[in-house]
Amino acid sequence: MITSTPEIHEDDVTKLFGLRIRRMQFSQASDHLLRIAAQRGNRSQVIVTPNVDHIVRLDQQPDFKALYAKADHIFADGMPIVWASKMTPHPLTERVTGADLFVSLCKGAVTKGSSIFILGGMPGQEDELIASFAKVYPGLKVHIVCPSMQFTPDGPEADAAILRIQETRPDILFICLGMPKQEYFAFRYQREQTSNNCPLILCVGAAMEFALGQKKRAPMWMQKIGLEWFWRLASEPRRLWQRYTIQGSKFIGILLKERRLHK
Repeated sequence: MITSTPEIHEDDVTKLFGLRIRRMQFSQASDHLLRIAAQRGNRSQVIVTPNVDHIVRLDQQPDFKALYAKADHIFADGMPIVWASKMTPHPLTERVTGADLFVSLCKGAVTKGSSIFILGGMPGQEDELIASFAKVYPGLKVHIVCPSMQFTPDGPEADAAILRIQETRPDILFICLGMPKQEYFAFRYQREQTSNNCPLILCVGAAMEFALGQKKRAPMWMQKIGLEWFWRLASEPRRLWQRYTIQGSKFIGILLKERRLHK
């Protein structure tokens, strides 16, 4: 018999940057989300994993931040967010990244016989991606739609994607479109669906690329000391230099404002 997931209590969250971030260890978070994925028929739950770049963008877009804050589960992806939580009465114990959740939930889906749906990837890449999943996660039931670069969360491609998700009835939906497209689509899906809901929706950006080995993640020692950003910047300097320099400096200003709130 399937039981409902417990409600989130104030003691389970860290209030930081205007968000209620779940205070869970990674293994607990993964197990918790797999239980949600098994609860077919309930309201879809949206999961977001903010990093420094997200926090800066949210600070600049109050309306979007108000929507983002409504996610059912918010986990800290960036190590600087974990460090910043030390100023609160209830600091986070560790980060829970979208990239790690993607891998863990795919493995859990194989074990439980669950299915996943992925919205993301380069246009026309579906067959190639399905072949890669078959090699990396044998036995995983996966459906993939790779939208065009003109995809918008409220456009005809999004309409078609929702119909496809409804037809395939996955247990877990991974949206890999980047912020804010993925979040707008996730909340649209949650808002509009009343039957055949996908129980679990995760907004995970580039997680699929890491999970399939298309991009290499930083060594574990760099992840643990908060230098994964440096690894990514060195790997893709032209694409990411602005995120990790300009956005990083803006985060410091946000951090100082947040510190005054917690004095």
